[in-house]
Amino acid sequence: MPPRSSDATPRAGLRERKKVQTRQAIRAAAYRLFAEHGYDATPVDRIAAEADVSPSTVFRYFPTKEDIVLMDEFDEVMADKLRARPDGEPPLVSVRMVMHESLGGVLTDPAQRAELVQREQLVRDVPAIRARAHENFSTTGRLLGGIIAGRTGRVADALEVRVFSAAVFAVIHEAIMFWVEKAPEDDLLGILDRSLKILNRGLEI
Repeated sequence: MPPRSSDATPRAGLRERKKVQTRQAIRAAAYRLFAEHGYDATPVDRIAAEADVSPSTVFRYFPTKEDIVLMDEFDEVMADKLRARPDGEPPLVSVRMVMHESLGGVLTDPAQRAELVQREQLVRDVPAIRARAHENFSTTGRLLGGIIAGRTGRVADALEVRVFSAAVFAVIHEAIMFWVEKAPEDDLLGILDRSLKILNRGLEI
């Protein structure tokens, strides 16, 4: 019998891949149903049936219905990329480059781009999702703030770090909302660049 360590990693990897596939299947089913019937008219048990899982499985992956729209792997991907940016790089430059790296593939894939537009429309239009999104912004802001603090030699709850994180997320949110409402066919990364430049020059317009 081979040592446990030799087969644990492949099995663990397979389990993780299955979890990702299940999570993606639930999210895809939800988005299809939301597009067809609307968010409020789509119960979780209908999403579960569409994804061929049980309602309890849906809630195991997504604690609330709103989380089906909002929970993804983007925060951790962004955090890893931010940690990997060169030492000494200005924080706002790092954020800009991370946004390009993280969103570039999404925006060039028609299906992922359409899902992003639909997601942001739901954030805009559904009060429950919008409220949950603001809670998530706070969590993501603390994650970003901790990384920025480490890169700049400050403590995570320093006023400068908190203001920087809050301002960056507000700018990103408004840029994405502008893109969804006004120009979803345009270059989102260009809109984000314009928005971050406004922040970089001290909000002068």
